[in-house]
Amino acid sequence: MQAELAFSVSDLAQVRFAVSPMWEVGPGFRLLNSGSAHSVHRPWAEQVRPRVVAAGLDRGWLAELIPPSGYVPDFLNPAPAGPASTLAEELAGILAAPADRVRHDLDRLGHEQGRLGPRLRTLYAKPQARMVRVAEEIETFWELALAPYWARIRAVLDADVFYRARQVAEQGTGHLFNDLHPSVSWDENALRLARRQRTLSRKTAGTGLLLIPSAFTGPGLLTRVRPAEPPQLAYPARGVGSLWASRAVTGTDATAAVLGRSRTLLLTELEAPASTTELAHRTGLSPAGVSQYLTALRDAGLVTAHRAGRSVLYARTAVAEALLAAAP
Repeated sequence: MQAELAFSVSDLAQVRFAVSPMWEVGPGFRLLNSGSAHSVHRPWAEQVRPRVVAAGLDRGWLAELIPPSGYVPDFLNPAPAGPASTLAEELAGILAAPADRVRHDLDRLGHEQGRLGPRLRTLYAKPQARMVRVAEEIETFWELALAPYWARIRAVLDADVFYRARQVAEQGTGHLFNDLHPSVSWDENALRLARRQRTLSRKTAGTGLLLIPSAFTGPGLLTRVRPAEPPQLAYPARGVGSLWASRAVTGTDATAAVLGRSRTLLLTELEAPASTTELAHRTGLSPAGVSQYLTALRDAGLVTAHRAGRSVLYARTAVAEALLAAAP
């Protein structure tokens, strides 16, 4: 089955890119909850899955809303208002979803899955009251699974948008579409998507098009179509294959001369997010010393802290990544 989305001059003028946290939450949760060992994301999954299971997220609201395959309710992916929405902004959009829209999406989910789970039946009965619980669980998943890695993920997404924008500037929108994904083609003022089960037409969608690079969509494409809203097309970002590759840090003497050797050592050890205890064990520094250094690095914007159960995970920021990359 092939879907076709016609474009007017106005539609072409409203094609834009956006980075969306929720387009990482949904596919990322599905990948983790499937239990499969994805070859690209295995390092991330091995670190994150125990935290997600310990928090009970594998049997909570998201486990019912995001099945192993098939439809995911559209209200989980409100259209990003700008080029890079925050999770808080998208959660506000989810909480603002009208009750009839929530029930419409749950009807479709129940039809495709055979039934709704117990939590979703209560969400159907009281959408506004229960949606708060959904938003809280999304925040928990974000803190455990994505926030500590967001600087690295965001760098890949931003690089993809930069590459695509340059394509448009140098070769035009048609070339962009033809290069976006093997199942996408552009011809005679229409975007064609091969092997699509969901309809995609201007009768069922608003004007323009939102192109959303994602790290976790897998090899395929994901779409969201809602009347009066721009259709969303989430596609695998370029560079995902090397997202979790180990990045050797060398030549840190210049950085150490500014930050000090202990702080620089901690930054290099944060190739993957880690707790104070883990860092102390790996570096030989005292837990108290590690805590003090991490506080200084956090105040300087070089690390971020994320609650994970009873412990706190520290992660390098994009600023820290750039600083280490610039070391001679």
